[in-house]
Amino acid sequence: MTSLGQPAADPAPPFGHLARVYASLEYAAFGRDLERARFCFLEQLRECRDILLLGEGDGRCLARLADLAPGARLHYVDASSGMLDRAAARIRPADRSRVTFICADARSWTPAARSYDAVVTAFFLDCLPPEQVAALVERLRPALRPGAWWLFTDFILPESGPARWRAQIWLRLMYFFFRWQTGLAVRELPPAEKLLRQGGWLEQARRDFNGGFVRAALFNLPSGSER
Repeated sequence: MTSLGQPAADPAPPFGHLARVYASLEYAAFGRDLERARFCFLEQLRECRDILLLGEGDGRCLARLADLAPGARLHYVDASSGMLDRAAARIRPADRSRVTFICADARSWTPAARSYDAVVTAFFLDCLPPEQVAALVERLRPALRPGAWWLFTDFILPESGPARWRAQIWLRLMYFFFRWQTGLAVRELPPAEKLLRQGGWLEQARRDFNGGFVRAALFNLPSGSER
């Protein structure tokens, strides 16, 4: 769960005060599993020219992607100046000219047409209700080039059994914590993968972590599906 952006129809939750402790909280709760999930399919974006990262938090995924895709221009959109500053500090001086930091609300920010080869959402869509995820998927389509990729990494709710019970407990705790700390209104996971598929995205690969509670999935938008 990371920040959303500047105010849209309703004010975005303020995540900036968590920027310095975000990684420590994550490691304490889940070890390196969330980080492994973030990095899982980044290699697949190596040949991309322009990559959009939404609400990526403290910049660990951004910094790794800067190393893996040395020819790519990276645009990072996030709410909080604190998170953006933290992310910027991770970027090597040699890579800074390729990275653009945008403090904007991902729920309403609209990029130029045919701007990107890939979108990365790492623990971001869990902060949105279903209708805002669907609207985001729809609004970004004109900004994507033929054959674009969407790298989705987030919490999921296993279908049944002890893994589902464990996930439900963790989700209650996490949503309570972020509601307490930031005022986040969302209280349950949106069906983000289903909404991506409904938006025309085809899953190409997936991998689960942390006992099935965390998923990395790589989606592709077939040529001719862009608008």
